[in-house]
Amino acid sequence: MIKEVIFDIDSTLYDYDTGHAEGIKQMGLYIREQFGIDEEEFEAAYKRLYQEAIARLGKENAAIHSRSIRIQNLLEEWKLPLFPHLRKLYRIYWDSLLSASAPEPGSLKCLKNLREMGMTIGIGTDMTAMIQYEKLETYGFAPYINHIVTSQEAGAEKPARAIMDLCVKKSGVRPEECLFVGDNFNRDVQGAVGAGMHAVWYNPKGKARPENPAVPEDSYHAIRHFDELIPYIKSIR
Repeated sequence: MIKEVIFDIDSTLYDYDTGHAEGIKQMGLYIREQFGIDEEEFEAAYKRLYQEAIARLGKENAAIHSRSIRIQNLLEEWKLPLFPHLRKLYRIYWDSLLSASAPEPGSLKCLKNLREMGMTIGIGTDMTAMIQYEKLETYGFAPYINHIVTSQEAGAEKPARAIMDLCVKKSGVRPEECLFVGDNFNRDVQGAVGAGMHAVWYNPKGKARPENPAVPEDSYHAIRHFDELIPYIKSIR
């Protein structure tokens, strides 16, 4: 019986892509206004610094997601003053993202209904912790969350067992009593199945399943809308 439902955050509970695009746009405008550097040059450098962070730290380090470090590296590279621009650019990005994005359709109602059913609700997310707390509060998910695991806390990114096992440990129930919901097939679905949990692939755009996945098709369930989640849970309870 399912007792705990664990959710990814980005592109699962809310629309990350729309907010990210707006955040990049607003940072680019600030860079142009303050320093006369055009947006295309800024975006190219910002993306390159992300790849350099991965090369330096590896893909299993939550610090690769740190916008503040990336902005710091950018200003240092261009020999621009760090203060007050580092802090301002950081807030421009996240404030723009939070304003432009919104909860995925049906997600808030789904979490509310799960709590009313007596479920506990966890979070399992790749990212630095503080901004994930802010997202949960901004979009109205916070009152329904019992516990949170970030890759910063776990010391590993999904689908690593370290982060998935910590999600299960915090749930206080057995892996087979947990259901993990996420949009990323490789990280969320394969990670959850590998840790012994039930898995739901949130796939609103109907993306094709990756070629040669590590898990069979009958080891997870796919949904395109949050209205489908509770009926599925009831069917396996």
